[in-house]
Order: sequence, then C-alpha cells, then structure tokens
Amino acid sequence: MQPAITVRCDEVAQNFKSGHDIGGGYRLVLGIVAAPPVYLGPKVGRDPYSAPFSHWEKAGLAIRASTAAVTVSLPREWRNRARIIWGAPGSPATALRFAPCPSAVETWNGYAGGFLLRSSSACVPLIFAVGHRRATLRFGVGRHC
Repeated sequence: MQPAITVRCDEVAQNFKSGHDIGGGYRLVLGIVAAPPVYLGPKVGRDPYSAPFSHWEKAGLAIRASTAAVTVSLPREWRNRARIIWGAPGSPATALRFAPCPSAVETWNGYAGGFLLRSSSACVPLIFAVGHRRATLRFGVGRHC
C-alpha cells in the first residue's frame, strides 16, 4: 500500500459554519467529516489526459477544524479502479491524510476535489478513519449504489 498523501491546511478552499451548511445531502461521518451524498449524479466528466483514470466526478469534502488527523482511503480491492483527490492543487491517490487544522473558532474546512475512475460509473467505497474509529461509506459515481 502506498503511503497516504498529506493534504495540508493551506489547501482549504472554503470554510463552513458547520458540516450541515454544505447542504445537498452531505453526510456526517465520525462527527468530523462532511462527506458527499450517496449519489453524485449521472454526468461523469471525461479527461483523456488523466488516463487510465479518465472519468471524473467533482465532489467537495469538509472536515471540522480540530487537532485530529483524518484519513480517507480506498479499500485494497479498489486501488486499480479509482483514485481520490482533494486539496489544492491535489494529487490523485488511493489514500489521503488530512492534516489537523485547529482553529480558535468553530469552523469546517472545505476541500475541492472528487473521484477519478477507470470506468464511466461505479459505486465507490471509501474508508474514513479518525484515530481508532473507522467508517465505510459508498458513493454512487454516475450511477446509484
């Protein structure tokens, strides 16, 4: 397994008052992550320059400002089928580690990014980890799960 790429605090694209302020069906995960909705829509973009992961679906992610690191990763069996990318400029990866970004005020840090796929649609599982806690969510990219 490749080591997780670290997404730094200076890669935050936007701030939110809470994980619910993002709207659009975002799901609260482990009390610290606002993850994209279960279905991301039927229109997946295509970028031949990103081959072999040339199918793209944009979906932001937000993490509550805190002293906890968050890791988001693809299960082993998905590592030849998809990549995730969040942060600016962001790098496609099978695992991302979001550095802790503490704040004196309650805020959620939003990151631009999304999913890269080999195929035009998939039901992609992601593993979210904060300390010893884990949760797996599925994302319908171009199709329903």
